Amino acid sequence: MMNKVTCLRAGAALSALAISALSMPAQADTLFDNINGMSISRDGKIHRFAAMVVGDDGRITHILKRDDKPPKDVEYREDGEGRVVLPGMVDSHLHLMGVGLATLSLDLSETRSLAEAQQKIAAYAARFPDRPWIVGRGWNQEQWGLDRFPSAAELDAAVADRPVWLMRVDGHAGWANSRALALAEITEQTENPEGGLIMRQAGSKAPAGVLVDAATSLVDQQVPPPRPEDRDLALYNAQTLLTAQGVTAAADMGTSIEDWMTYRRAGDTGHLTIRIMSYAASLPEMLLIGGTGPTPWLYQDRLRLNGIKLYLDGALGSRGAALKQPYADDPGNSGLQLLNGTQLRNLMSRAAMDNFQVAIHAIGDFANAEVLDAVDELSESYEGDRRWRIEHAQIVDPVDIPRFGQHGTIASMQPIHQTSDRLMAEARLGPDRLAGAYAWRSIAATGAPLAFGSDAPVEAPDPFAGIAAAMSRADAQGQPFGGWQPQETVSLGQPLAAYTSVGAYAGFGEGRFGELKEGQHADFIVVDRDPALNNPEDIRETRVLQTWIGGVKVYDARDGMEELKTETEDDAADYDPAEDYTMQADTAGEDTGEIGR
Repeated sequence: MMNKVTCLRAGAALSALAISALSMPAQADTLFDNINGMSISRDGKIHRFAAMVVGDDGRITHILKRDDKPPKDVEYREDGEGRVVLPGMVDSHLHLMGVGLATLSLDLSETRSLAEAQQKIAAYAARFPDRPWIVGRGWNQEQWGLDRFPSAAELDAAVADRPVWLMRVDGHAGWANSRALALAEITEQTENPEGGLIMRQAGSKAPAGVLVDAATSLVDQQVPPPRPEDRDLALYNAQTLLTAQGVTAAADMGTSIEDWMTYRRAGDTGHLTIRIMSYAASLPEMLLIGGTGPTPWLYQDRLRLNGIKLYLDGALGSRGAALKQPYADDPGNSGLQLLNGTQLRNLMSRAAMDNFQVAIHAIGDFANAEVLDAVDELSESYEGDRRWRIEHAQIVDPVDIPRFGQHGTIASMQPIHQTSDRLMAEARLGPDRLAGAYAWRSIAATGAPLAFGSDAPVEAPDPFAGIAAAMSRADAQGQPFGGWQPQETVSLGQPLAAYTSVGAYAGFGEGRFGELKEGQHADFIVVDRDPALNNPEDIRETRVLQTWIGGVKVYDARDGMEELKTETEDDAADYDPAEDYTMQADTAGEDTGEIGR
């Protein structure tokens, strides 16, 4: 049984706009006055305004310049005290339930050595003696300074009496102890599954403890799945974490039917806060959820199944990214192709037949070229507004970059990956193959839409860290000085658009959210600084003061944030998530006070 996590309570004291169920509209027109408002169009231009009026349906009815007079029939006023107001951030690539479920399991992302990880695993197992499996994620052998994967024996040294299964930070490799390998019946006779790799002990075929890409399913099948109440709690945690970062909409990459039903439960009961652009984890799940095509927008534009997420290759860190030439640090390995060319085109074609959008994970230069080939071929058969997406597009052969612009292929990228992975990329590729690595400026120059996200829980869902990385190509410590491959930096308007208006467009949400314009939902954030007046280092430190979705305040930094806490299983059994979702409105009819005091 999964123990309860005490949910983070944010925005408990709402203005008179708010009501107990977020699915219902605000009660009256409200003027948000005296603000330094900014909206970013898809071409990266910043449009400033001084006030906006939000109607009783949570949509913007008026955008006002400094000398414009507000409508006379406005009932409430919010004084912004000159604070900066931006559109709500759109994270164009994350794993929503992964973010939430990570709060209910072991997190190794902060460990800096194998020994530290072993200590944390042992302590976690001692803390939860009744859990039949120890599960978690976040380990990174590169961060530990290892030149190899960890072994089952090293995991046995921490926990040997129960199965342990821990996903790598990129989600493309898993680390199992001997008990987990035995339960999955993985032995020296077990063959590598198609698209997967079982790491072997040196000099033998005995499993070493790490499984890559498709091979991870051998253990995944043995792990007890989360219960519905665990998923409900995980969704609450994920939404709270995201809104505290200013994220109001997200593309959920790899939605399972269990995930979809969790979102539907939240929507049915008025507890779905953020806007979810969903991409099914498989063709059967896409057809089961969508049937004959993408679903309508549900719950006041808070949920839509857009299409399908496909995986063409693995990740660079686990050497599963499919490359045109072998890895510089592993000459006999060119990565893993999880689908062959025919399989890829068949899946893309089946989705396109019913107008489902296709988002394809491609990291290596071979994988990106294969997707671009397929897009070129299928665009002849499937005309119209397809919005083909390549997720990550991390390593692209420079000769292939112009092809992004030929059909407007969306490059859905994660800037923070560049700062996290640059040293690893140098080791994996060598110095002569980095020209097309994380090539934001070059791809944008082709006219292709550039949408940014975090890949959370792989990285923290912090859009301002992503904006800073895109502008500087340097990490939080300012390294390397002058930026890594600085010719690929982009100016402020580009990443702002990539996290707002282009992010909405990439998920067929334009006209509904992503910009602060008349007719769109009042999804906005109040922040402590003007990004146009700050350098990347200062932008990285941006603090979100408030987050509003559909004219309702869902996060206020003044209320603070409780740390995640685990409680007893008895408490978890009695837990009702609805109690923590309920938000009480202030007295109706009173002035609602100031924004962001």
